[in-house]
Amino acid sequence: MISYILRRMGWAAVTLLVILTFVFFLARLTGDPVRLMLPDQATQADVDAMRETLGLNRPVLEQYADFMLGAVQGDLGNSIRQQRPALELVLDRLPATLELAISSFAIGLSLAVLLAVIGEVVNSKRLKSALLWVATTRQAIPPYLFGILLILLLSVNLGVLPAIGRNSLSSYVIPVATMATFEVALYLRLFNTFFDEMRNSDWVRTARSRGISRTRLVLRHMLPNAILPVITVAGINLGVLVGGTVVLEMVFNWPGLGRLIVQGVAQRDYPIVQAGVLAVACIFVLINLVVDMLYMLLDPRVRLS
Repeated sequence: MISYILRRMGWAAVTLLVILTFVFFLARLTGDPVRLMLPDQATQADVDAMRETLGLNRPVLEQYADFMLGAVQGDLGNSIRQQRPALELVLDRLPATLELAISSFAIGLSLAVLLAVIGEVVNSKRLKSALLWVATTRQAIPPYLFGILLILLLSVNLGVLPAIGRNSLSSYVIPVATMATFEVALYLRLFNTFFDEMRNSDWVRTARSRGISRTRLVLRHMLPNAILPVITVAGINLGVLVGGTVVLEMVFNWPGLGRLIVQGVAQRDYPIVQAGVLAVACIFVLINLVVDMLYMLLDPRVRLS
């Protein structure tokens, strides 16, 4: 296992270096940040002086070499706009994004497991069809639009919940409900698919012939087997949630990492964009490693060479 973890960490380091290289050059295609920082009446001499101050007048490859050397040492540079370490700004915003993503993920997955188990225990085709229909209908509505509808209903019309911001526990309800309900359909379909496959398998028929109750059969035997393949999808989806809250953070004025990256792109603040993308990439790589470890622990048939 140790050799496997070390090998994965090596590939993770290579992946992060490739991502850093990609985002370094891609960020510079957005334009010159100096033009946004200086007033319209600024002369070319002012522009050149500012570029020299920020170190943007040097050759791109030289900037890239300095950036990669600093990144290896944990220094991703200072924000062009705020003149603070970019990594510090990213770490300040990261908890808000993780809170939103992890809570939505946990609630969505738990709700999907509960609904799938209820549908399988009751064994009613009408109930299963109704649950899938409702969940799929919800997934057909884009999260940002669903969030706006919840704001109109719960904040504007009823006035029971705050519409934007991250000021209290009640401010989490609408964003988390928006994201969690979107996740339910994905996991519910997966569970139903695996339950359908197991329902006609030999070991399930054998368990029924031995008189095992349907509730015990579902909870003790079918559910653990269905969870294994879902873990892989759930791990990838959690990483997508962490990096994909950009639009919702803008809708709810949520002070998270996604909103910071969007502001960095709009302001052409290269260090902010680079540090933000690196943080998301690190989280994604870490989640994949944890998922692999969990899969190995939960399934004794898996052996890592």
